[in-house]
Amino acid sequence: MLIRSRAPLRLGLAGGGTDVAPYCDEFGGAILNATIGHYAYASIEPLETGVLQFTSSDQNQAAEYATAVELPPDGNLDLLKHVYNYVVKSLNASQPLGHRLTTRVDVPSGSGLGGSSTLVVATLKAYAEWLNHPLDDYELARAAYTIERNDAGLKGGHQDQYAAAFGGFNFMEFGRNGKVLVNPLRIKESVISELEASLLLFYTGASRASAGIIAEQSRNVETGNAQAIEAMHQVKQEAFRMKESLLRGDFHLLHEVLRSSWEAKKRMATTIVNERIEEMYAKGLEAGAYCARISGAGGGGFMIFLADPMRKGRVADALRGCEDAGIVYGCHFTSIGAQAWKVW
Repeated sequence: MLIRSRAPLRLGLAGGGTDVAPYCDEFGGAILNATIGHYAYASIEPLETGVLQFTSSDQNQAAEYATAVELPPDGNLDLLKHVYNYVVKSLNASQPLGHRLTTRVDVPSGSGLGGSSTLVVATLKAYAEWLNHPLDDYELARAAYTIERNDAGLKGGHQDQYAAAFGGFNFMEFGRNGKVLVNPLRIKESVISELEASLLLFYTGASRASAGIIAEQSRNVETGNAQAIEAMHQVKQEAFRMKESLLRGDFHLLHEVLRSSWEAKKRMATTIVNERIEEMYAKGLEAGAYCARISGAGGGGFMIFLADPMRKGRVADALRGCEDAGIVYGCHFTSIGAQAWKVW
């Protein structure tokens, strides 16, 4: 028997960064994101040999251990160990589990599409399926957040785990003490079709600054940096305007929101944008794109460009012509969140 799972990656359309503490604890955060047809996958094969095998097929990493109640981090696939430790303690009455766990993510690490959080959600979903321990979407997302942020100590916000668990277009609100409210949006199919036809995903290269950017954003709130906090307020308000534009199918407003939210986001931390990103942004707009922004913390990863569908090829060609050009990806939206199933 095999247990397989997958969870969708997400595009951050508005509000990114306002889901990170202490901003969301003090002021409340708002995010609008949508999941896309790129995934994180997990596969579990139960073993009777008292062995634990972890493999990340896209990272070309593997590790093997004797079964144990808790595996200490040693720098090799530690995030998978933290998921295992949580599962043994919380879902399996502290009884060790012998198995082979294999994972894969469709896009490179540091993409800005929530890959590591989505991988945690997919892996946790597979374990829950194996152990017949159902978790609803909120429980799954909260557990994944606990594993990544508290147990593994990785900096970041809340949106990625909830997007992966729920799927679809969601307007999310974040409050004190980890309170999260997910509001699924009923977007007209014609609006989604136009958005897919207009959207171009461009991978600029891995973001090597995201942890530092998140730390700076948090520090700016803690120290009362007025300019950065005001920028976060504006970014949050743009999430409400993005919701309005999508529900009404108002693409002029949508383009305006993406432009203004990108300008505000750049004021949240000093390393969100760099010369290379600005060059790509300018090249895309010169070729006819309406607007663009980074999906994720910044410093690299994926950029979102919106253009007339009949001119999208020109934008793609212009981006490919940039120095150290990245990769152009297609993009389709998905309405389904994390899934798991058994293969006999």
